[in-house]
Amino acid sequence: MPRFTPFRLAAVCALALITTLAFVAGASAKGFSAQLRVVGSGGKTLFEKPVATATTTLKTSPNAKCFGPGNEGSGEAVTIPGNSALGLLARGSATSGALRPLTLTDAFDFGLGLCGVGSSVAKGAASWYLKVNHKAPSLGGEKVKIKPGDEVLWALVKTVPPKYEYPDELVLAAPAKAQPGAPFSVRVWGYDGKGKRTPVAGARVTGAAPTGKDGRTMVTLAKPAQLAASDGADIPSARVAVCVGGKCPR
Repeated sequence: MPRFTPFRLAAVCALALITTLAFVAGASAKGFSAQLRVVGSGGKTLFEKPVATATTTLKTSPNAKCFGPGNEGSGEAVTIPGNSALGLLARGSATSGALRPLTLTDAFDFGLGLCGVGSSVAKGAASWYLKVNHKAPSLGGEKVKIKPGDEVLWALVKTVPPKYEYPDELVLAAPAKAQPGAPFSVRVWGYDGKGKRTPVAGARVTGAAPTGKDGRTMVTLAKPAQLAASDGADIPSARVAVCVGGKCPR
């Protein structure tokens, strides 16, 4: 995982900066869809669904204060490319109140910085962390290009001492179908910033005992369910739908 430094914190926040968001216009050429997941304060999932891309214009905000005095947004409008990780977040916020306002600053030469998504705001040791297909890019969010079907994660996280590294992203592997009352195996993986995965021991999975050293545990369902995994400061997994007895979660 990347090492934490004051400059890195600024860069990561800058990866995602969108503030008291006033959408001025949203137009672009024919776009595509990518999966957007946003995890806010306390590990709460704010958004988790596909989003159609489109170039978006919105305003930066003087309330974007997570980078310290003198680094707030100018209040000027900025245009976010639709085929970027930040552009996908901007489009998601246009459809979901949980992602509004986006609090951005344009105070930096290296790109936009993200301070807030809805009521989840970066402060202290917490900053917005971006991953695309389980890997953390080294560019600002508006410069990270995405492709159809990509998985884009924005998570408000705290770096972990003593090395001040970013937490792992959890991914839950589970079958799409199960029989009522029949136990089945699931597995929890943890992905670091480089996209390397390792099994997670002691992770909690919905309705199951903690995972073992190999990241596995058994789940028994009587009805369809959405399963998820969590493990302390790590970024919780996306929900996985499991159909039971021919019926699926709504």
